[in-house]
Amino acid sequence: MNNKRALVCGAGGFIGHHLVNLLKSKGYWVRGVDIKYPEFCQTEADEFLLLDLKNVISCKIALTLNDSKNEFDEVYQLAADMGGMGYIHTAECDILHNSTLININMINEAAIKKIKNYFFASSACVYRSMETDESFVGEELAYPAMPDNEYGWEKLYAERVALAYGRNYGMNIRIARFQNCYGPFGTWKGGKEKAPAALCRKVASVPDNGVIDVWGDGTAMRSYTYVSDLVVGIHMLMLSNLQEPVNIGIDQFVSVNELVETIAKVANKKINIKHVEGPVGVISRNHKFEKINSLGWKATVDLEIGIKILYPWIKEQVEMCLKSNRDIEKVNFKSSPYA
Repeated sequence: MNNKRALVCGAGGFIGHHLVNLLKSKGYWVRGVDIKYPEFCQTEADEFLLLDLKNVISCKIALTLNDSKNEFDEVYQLAADMGGMGYIHTAECDILHNSTLININMINEAAIKKIKNYFFASSACVYRSMETDESFVGEELAYPAMPDNEYGWEKLYAERVALAYGRNYGMNIRIARFQNCYGPFGTWKGGKEKAPAALCRKVASVPDNGVIDVWGDGTAMRSYTYVSDLVVGIHMLMLSNLQEPVNIGIDQFVSVNELVETIAKVANKKINIKHVEGPVGVISRNHKFEKINSLGWKATVDLEIGIKILYPWIKEQVEMCLKSNRDIEKVNFKSSPYA
């Protein structure tokens, strides 16, 4: 056990909740902060504060410890206004406004508090769209910048803000660009869910030989990182000396159609796909993971194993909704200011 103290911003969200649990398992004292509690299970944080980090005063409160040391050893900034591709393409102004305020306020107050170790959660959305047959690229080729959406532009700007504060205030800045992350205890309906959860819900909602809608032609390529692997990578990066943005993801790239096939296999169903018009995002992301691998990190959960964990949990949620006659497919993009 150690005596380190960590602040996790966005601890009510999917990845933040899992990060809190990892840090607790390593003996940290953890304060979680978010505008909401974790939706599907209780937090393991030693202390959890409901705060809106768009507000400067809330950031000051989040960073204040009332004891002689009065300092966090590590701050993890994961709070953001975000969601799946549908939300990203319909809530551009909300995302730009809310996430920018959160990121500027948090890094500025952390600098005032003389926080030494600061992690920022970025995204693979900072990269341009790539063709499926293009060569794999490293982190430096986020420039010249051409993100596919405003969510990616905000993340790229927030990276530069964090690095500037690091240079000028002597802070150790660690930045991870997440690939698609999935796992249980995350948003699975309502419009803010990511593709693995949305497709698991759709498969669970139809009978064998049923039909589900898929946006686009299903050929877009992605890699999907299981949440337990991701949070281990976050922690290893925080403890490292890597000072530039780092991709964290699994070297397993599949199309959306192949993702559906994997879910159908786990569900033991034949699933027919109806391709419909909708926001797809980039064609492909061909990214290298050499920097995070250099720390000894490597993803341990491949897609099928991860879906074998995720699908039964979502199937259970779907069945509970059906029993209570709730609308499984209801879209509510405005359900929360940020996750």
